[in-house]
Amino acid sequence: MSLLEIIAVAVSFLAIWLTARRHMLCWPLGMLSCALYFKLFLDVRLYADMVLQVLFGLSIVYGWYAWARGRQAEGKVAVRPLPAGEAIAGLGAGALGALAIGWFTSHYTNAALPWVDSTLSSFSLVAQLWTARRHRANWLLWIAVDSAYVGMFVFKGLWLTAGLYAAMTVLAGFGYRRWLHAQAA
Repeated sequence: MSLLEIIAVAVSFLAIWLTARRHMLCWPLGMLSCALYFKLFLDVRLYADMVLQVLFGLSIVYGWYAWARGRQAEGKVAVRPLPAGEAIAGLGAGALGALAIGWFTSHYTNAALPWVDSTLSSFSLVAQLWTARRHRANWLLWIAVDSAYVGMFVFKGLWLTAGLYAAMTVLAGFGYRRWLHAQAA
């Protein structure tokens, strides 16, 4: 456990908590979290997750913009349903991304866990896109992905980050419940 990991965990937790509450401050804190985790994942050779932080940074810009434009009259971010076709396309893209990134990192890098890392990174991108588009189903995908991340981070000895992802799994359940009520309203 390093000081970098401690700070990254605190910032990430706050960003996810604010996302669950549909608060716009989640986006700049998410950007800071990406920068911190980029460095941490570089240090522990989780390259797919390192690159994922760059992609998350780009999706944060998109999400920040989309949320700013998708507010209801009272200022709350509007929640939208996920159409079945978009869900199938997203999950298919996640699977294809996992295969492509996994193949590349297993053949051309010294990645510690190329296939697991790549699969989780790919599906994280899908979940992040669904978050930016304000789909309640993002939280269900985050629950699955974050639960698997816990095991990977325990294996890598990143105990604090594993704890963060366990907490993020709980926060995802909280977010799903809050967004379910927001969508019904």
